[in-house]
Amino acid sequence: MNYLKLKYRNIKYKLDFLRVLFSPFKPLKLKWYFGETAIRLPYFYPRKWVKISEEEAIDKVKWRDTDYRFEWSPRWSFVFFKWQIAVIFIAPEESHYWECWLYYSRETKGTPEERIKQAREEFPCIWNTHKADKEYEVCYWDRILKEKYKLSKI
Repeated sequence: MNYLKLKYRNIKYKLDFLRVLFSPFKPLKLKWYFGETAIRLPYFYPRKWVKISEEEAIDKVKWRDTDYRFEWSPRWSFVFFKWQIAVIFIAPEESHYWECWLYYSRETKGTPEERIKQAREEFPCIWNTHKADKEYEVCYWDRILKEKYKLSKI
């Protein structure tokens, strides 16, 4: 029974990102690949194992629990000998989308409107960009949220 419980938790954890489909965030697009093995999945093994204590590890990492970073978009892949079927979930403004989604889903409570407001205050996701020698401020929350949940509507 314990094995089944662990399997269930593992599957639930791996599929957790699908909750974005029923959230204030814009929907995902699917990119399909059929062919010889070409789409790689991330595996993060260190090149050299170094034994350090937990205190040393904490001292070296300056991130907080709420510092989310995007690395890979969610993807499913099935490989049979040299053939592959892959589904990649593509989001608008991909890195900002997933970082904001993680903050929204894990660090906020309440109704979707309350959660968006709280997330925007605590995790602003406002960046400066340059175009034609002019500086612009871009709020990625406005680019990744459905129309109904944008700042002017809340």
